[in-house]
Amino acid sequence: MTHAPGKYADFEGLRERAVALRRQGLSLRQIRDELKIFNNDILNQLVKGEPPPAWTKRPNAKDDLRERARELRLRGWTYDQIQVELGCSKSSISLWVRDLPKPERRDPSEQAKLASRKRWEHELAVRDKERQKTKVAAAAEIGQLSDRELFLAGVVLYWAEGAKDKAHSRQRRENLQFINSDPNVIGLYLRWLDSQGVHRERLRFRVYIHESADVAEAESYWAKLVDVGASAFQRTALKKHNPRTVRKNVGDSYRGCLAIYVTKSAELYRRMEGAWYGIVGAAPEADLENRT
Repeated sequence: MTHAPGKYADFEGLRERAVALRRQGLSLRQIRDELKIFNNDILNQLVKGEPPPAWTKRPNAKDDLRERARELRLRGWTYDQIQVELGCSKSSISLWVRDLPKPERRDPSEQAKLASRKRWEHELAVRDKERQKTKVAAAAEIGQLSDRELFLAGVVLYWAEGAKDKAHSRQRRENLQFINSDPNVIGLYLRWLDSQGVHRERLRFRVYIHESADVAEAESYWAKLVDVGASAFQRTALKKHNPRTVRKNVGDSYRGCLAIYVTKSAELYRRMEGAWYGIVGAAPEADLENRT
């Protein structure tokens, strides 16, 4: 190393001081002012080999992109895919990931399948967002139901899900018997009964469920939902499990069905049935001729 002449003749002594200051975390500017050395070449020689303190390093605006590019490369993405995802040049990507192993090559058909699946997943996400938007808007349009609207809704609900009167068993069927597995449907039916002046003391409940399910949990769930005591529940009806049958109504969310029986309900049943046929008669006839 060539030592500086004149006042820099004691180069080694200056270097020791410069290195000590550098290790204390001083910048080149601060060392320059401390040692009164204004020659940049000499200053750089004095601290040669000593890394600058972290606080003097300027943050790289592309650090985040670099880390993301490396992450994607490790997941097997190609340069083209990373470029589309991050919007940066292939040359930059190459510099950032060149030390990483190359992803395993896929045959063109597999690449096409992956690209197609990614496009389809995006399309499904867009469709799901539109579906939810439509549902929320439709729910908001309903507003508060009037007594008449609630009565009509209950009539239609019962006719779709409740037991119907049969001529051969009128004495047994001309009363309200309703069964469903959807808690929202059960809740609406109970509100309809409330609106018709049916007190909970007139209701009897029974759970129908597969014996392989958590029967006790299901009984507790339905009792809590309808807010009645255990005395209002009849003995649970268990359906024998057939291991050869592939059932979809399994898992923690499966709680069987709840049947609701209303005592002394013949008059309300007749009103319900009459109202149903009134709805059918009042509704405009379907225009079958103009259907496409």
